[in-house]
Amino acid sequence: MTIKFRLVLMNFLEFFVWGSWLISMGAYMFNVLGFKGWQVGSIYGTMGIAAIFTPALFGIIADRWLSAQKVFGLAHIIGAILLFIASKVTDYDGLYLVMLLNSLVFMPTIGLNNTVSYIVLEKSGHDIVKDFPPIRVWGTIGFIVAMWMVDLLGWNKSPMQLYVSAGSGLLLGLYAFTMPSCPPAGNSEKKSLSSALGLDAFVLFRRKKMLVFFIFAMLLGAALQITNTYGSTFLDDFKSSFPDAFGVRHSNVLISISQISETLFILTIPFFLRKFGIRQVMIMSIFAWVFRFGLFAIGDPGPGLYLLILSMIIYGMAFDFFNISGSLFVEKEADFKIRASAQGLFMLMTNGIGAFLGNYISGRVIDYYTVNNVKNWHNIWMSFAAYALVLGIVFPLVFRYKHKPEEMLEVKH
Repeated sequence: MTIKFRLVLMNFLEFFVWGSWLISMGAYMFNVLGFKGWQVGSIYGTMGIAAIFTPALFGIIADRWLSAQKVFGLAHIIGAILLFIASKVTDYDGLYLVMLLNSLVFMPTIGLNNTVSYIVLEKSGHDIVKDFPPIRVWGTIGFIVAMWMVDLLGWNKSPMQLYVSAGSGLLLGLYAFTMPSCPPAGNSEKKSLSSALGLDAFVLFRRKKMLVFFIFAMLLGAALQITNTYGSTFLDDFKSSFPDAFGVRHSNVLISISQISETLFILTIPFFLRKFGIRQVMIMSIFAWVFRFGLFAIGDPGPGLYLLILSMIIYGMAFDFFNISGSLFVEKEADFKIRASAQGLFMLMTNGIGAFLGNYISGRVIDYYTVNNVKNWHNIWMSFAAYALVLGIVFPLVFRYKHKPEEMLEVKH
């Protein structure tokens, strides 16, 4: 079994675990458990809370004390146990607590998955910028397979989705311990207290280029999960006007076009990064979000289905050109001794602070445009599109970065 195939399997399982419940659990909580909107939003919001704290912490552990693949494996084993418990819980307080604990151990694994992949590829002599995206694309395929399995087996509104996630998480946790060792980069030289705690990754904020990048990573991170959180609910609200529409009956399958698009756009990242650089790629991503939300605002599962499909296709550029390219950019700019901490910092800004603010603000926006339990989805999506448009106008004015194609041919090591 080649090292690339082993990384493909690891990436596949990483996102299979997440895809098993992320898109469909909202419908389960709304329609089976009878939760209110703010309760569903707050449970999804646990990912943002967790990502503020534990990705950086787990990155520090992987940089200083314990091999990255072991930290990764332990996190998934604990997460699997928590997901199994979650499948048995039906009250809001209990489910919130269990899903918060699960988020605390799962969110760091996204950055650790990248870190382990980068280290293993580097140790085996591969080009990270060239070879990682085709491997990472299998993570998106894993997410799609999980979504389809849950949808086609009728588990969208069942705790079975949590059993599937728990089982695959346990498998991945055990598998991680068989991966090549990714030992801490720390050495025996005397370190300051901040260095011993792994806080040296925050030194990146001293560089104006990186400070601006991380601020906009946070602001754009607020938009990353909005359509994943509310997309299924949005489509379900068409059940009275288009009850037999495919997108209403199989919302997961329709939404999965977004992830299919991801698999295609991931493969284009090396070309776009080398050709245009991170600044232009980020601008493309931001304006893709404008179209993503705008097309949701004017589309529907009936005559406007083609607009929703187009929005799903655009999602690949919107998500990948920011998330994957941003991770590679941070890997290139950070010193190899703080690589895991730097990835944790990127996660903190995007899926932590950004996602938390996004969940809070988007929930308020939805409440504002809800009258007599009827949501004005057109105004909701247009509000999000306007937000992305403002970011797209301001970002190129403040992020100054001269692209040098030769610098993207390799990352620091």
